[in-house]
Amino acid sequence: NSLIAEKIRNFCGRRFVFDTFQQFITTNPHGYFTIVGDAGMGKSSIAAKYVWEHESPCYFNILVERRNRPELFLKSIRRQLIDRYELPKNSEDADLPTLLANVAGKLTAGERLVIAVDALDEVEQEPGGNLLHLPKNLPNNVYFLLTRRPYSLDKKRLLVDVPEKELDLRDSKYVNLNQDDIKEYIRFAINTDSDYQNGLINWIQTRSIPDTTFVEQVANKSENNFMYLRYVLPAIARGDYKDLSLKQLPDGLQEYYQSHWVGMEIDARPGQLMEIVLYILLEIETPLPCEMIAGIAKEDECDVEAVLAQWVEYLKKQNIEGEICYTIYHGSFLDFLKEKREMDSKRKIFREVNQRIAEYLENGVA
Repeated sequence: NSLIAEKIRNFCGRRFVFDTFQQFITTNPHGYFTIVGDAGMGKSSIAAKYVWEHESPCYFNILVERRNRPELFLKSIRRQLIDRYELPKNSEDADLPTLLANVAGKLTAGERLVIAVDALDEVEQEPGGNLLHLPKNLPNNVYFLLTRRPYSLDKKRLLVDVPEKELDLRDSKYVNLNQDDIKEYIRFAINTDSDYQNGLINWIQTRSIPDTTFVEQVANKSENNFMYLRYVLPAIARGDYKDLSLKQLPDGLQEYYQSHWVGMEIDARPGQLMEIVLYILLEIETPLPCEMIAGIAKEDECDVEAVLAQWVEYLKKQNIEGEICYTIYHGSFLDFLKEKREMDSKRKIFREVNQRIAEYLENGVA
């Protein structure tokens, strides 16, 4: 499968994810295991790597290609299960619980069925019921490996009666493991990747930068985001950057962030509150509590909370001294947003917001 081959082309690390999943299926008779992470943290690549190594049935939801509907998911999984397990002829119209029960009856001792489903956050379906109509119950020895971006608790669309576990890549206990994997990815690009190796080595040597310094600084810039590296490392190899400040975003990353912008729906639903909230986040940059954003905006805190909840996958939430605070999820996305003409500080609305920010910081109240 070309999609899977592309996803795992430069795959590195993530051992801790596979080990945690293996532990889950070893200690539970059946269940759902979900990998949660920000955009660009490598969730799809993890799913693809697992599928590649275990030849698991899989479905990759892709919003832009409209491959994200329950009926398309069922059709694909049904076909894969029928072909692999030689299910009876009447399986052509079977629903998912029936298919899973039929497969479970065919599994030999010690054999398991793991179905990988990527990007639950991109699924499009009517409200009500589980996402993709995933069953609440599963037969023994049947597991789902799922991935999704974060969402607020009220948007949860998977309710099950079997063991479930979430591994959140953003969790502080994984920070060092994520950093190790990021550095391994950069070292792989320098030492092994035939497409970019020569360009990267030449760039590093021309500037007399030690390899370790290059790895360290580019890793810091990446903020543990593989998608950032996927576009920036080739740009460095092409000579697009003069130094390690890595200021100009490459085209691929611009397009990727443009899809985020569309997802934030500021163009589709123009309204002053969304623009004001985003502008405050861009202007102040440091983590802000909802109360402060609402105070500056002079808007109801509940309304601001609703905007922040809608943008959960584009924001980084941190608990700072007991308060939940928000920033844009990645520095380079912040830079991209600041360049948007819709966010131009010369606009009348934002001149007023800047005045309110100054007043708030001066007085402690808006």
